[in-house]
Amino acid sequence: MKFEAATIKDIAKALGLSTSTVSRALRDSYEISEATKKKIKDYAAQINYRPNPVALSLKEKRTLSIGVLVSEIANTFFSQVINGIESIAYKNGYNVIITQSKESVEREEMILDYLTSRSIDGLIISVSAETNDFTNLKQLHEKGLPIVFFDRVVEEINTHKVVTDNLDGVYRATQHLLQNQCKRISVIANNANLSITKERLAGYKKALNEYKMNIDESLIKYCDHGGLIVEEVEKVVDELLTLKKKPDAMVLLADKITTETFSILKKKNINMPQDIAVIGFNNSKYTSLFSPALSVISQPAFEMGEQAAQLLLNLIESKRAVTDFKLEALAPEIIIRESSQISSR
Repeated sequence: MKFEAATIKDIAKALGLSTSTVSRALRDSYEISEATKKKIKDYAAQINYRPNPVALSLKEKRTLSIGVLVSEIANTFFSQVINGIESIAYKNGYNVIITQSKESVEREEMILDYLTSRSIDGLIISVSAETNDFTNLKQLHEKGLPIVFFDRVVEEINTHKVVTDNLDGVYRATQHLLQNQCKRISVIANNANLSITKERLAGYKKALNEYKMNIDESLIKYCDHGGLIVEEVEKVVDELLTLKKKPDAMVLLADKITTETFSILKKKNINMPQDIAVIGFNNSKYTSLFSPALSVISQPAFEMGEQAAQLLLNLIESKRAVTDFKLEALAPEIIIRESSQISSR
């Protein structure tokens, strides 16, 4: 049996009133008496009447819905960002359509087609690891779709962007290892094309340069799918552990890469920090319960979501074309725990 939502016509028929009277009463019009409005609203609540969003969108020329596209909803960082987005969106009467690319450019394209065919009012996006052609996003932006990027941004599209200060975060994490006498610090990064990868590697290299340490390219590894494919992480960890001069520390530049690498090292009976000191990006509250407790670069994910949502709503609701765009760079928190405490060696 097909579900049919209650309509204004149903209320009018049941109460013996005209549809125009019911419509005005539900809009709280001064033309309708308080007694009649109460009667109509009570009955509407009784039958669980909800305004038709399609009809409202035709009238308002807005759907009051925004699309959110991330790489993986299960990733703690992205789930916290989504919570931040929803807190602002729902407070302002907007619905949120949440989607995930799973680091696939093909899936990302399909999702963008789906969201825009549903006439969303705006889009908040962190691009997939595979995406290196931004033609579709550029076209959507040029056609007037309000877009805000967060975390993984597209530099050539002139709009609002909300990011972590990735360079400073990794710089401070690497500096912490250098101050504790680590000499061969390796990094495992996300896809080399991503903006966050470039920024985080710049922080790593800045710290090494300041300490007059050579940058050994054999210590820099990439996972094209950001840790979603475990075999990719296993491969690069094995490559690092079989180097003639093995690393004595690792800086892990993505959330999934961090947890997968930690798990692989445990399985290989690599002692942390005695054999290898480890610090990585992760927003999970459970990293303190790891054994050893994991040192992390924690991003202000909820605040990123709040800011991205507010900036998008500003774009959507602006009466004039917006030409002044912001790049919000929020400071990460470096949490030092047992996995990188070299003094315990």
